[in-house]
Amino acid sequence: MAEKKLTGKHVAMIFVGAFGIIIGVNIALAVSAVRTFPGLEVKNSYVASQEFNTRLQEQTALGWNVKAEYSGGMLVLAITDEEGGAVKPQTLDAVVGRPTHIKDDVTPDFQFDGNAFVAPVELGRGNWNIRMKATTADGTEFIQRVVFRVKKDS
Repeated sequence: MAEKKLTGKHVAMIFVGAFGIIIGVNIALAVSAVRTFPGLEVKNSYVASQEFNTRLQEQTALGWNVKAEYSGGMLVLAITDEEGGAVKPQTLDAVVGRPTHIKDDVTPDFQFDGNAFVAPVELGRGNWNIRMKATTADGTEFIQRVVFRVKKDS
């Protein structure tokens, strides 16, 4: 049986093939990242950074805690004060979506039931975020991203 020799042509093909795979994977990942990017968080990050501490102090002074749960096709968003009592803000705007893209975003019709905000919504398994903005009667904004997980299809 004749021995096969490793020639310069073979080494060049191995080299080009290996780097071709690396470059191809990098391009595929970059395209995927750009397609799934949900967009800007803020219009001007410098201005947002200058206002951050003031907003944080105002929100912290409210003493609100937020928790989300999903079961049986119902999403429950509970806002409580420091003593654990239910809080009903003057306004509540919320968008539910995946953390990685916006194609599954929905705006549930939350209704306050005396203890929490409840809305019927169909969510698949996995990680979800509620991007919420609530306003108090005096105009203080409470902006938070609430992370929750749906463990099984409901």
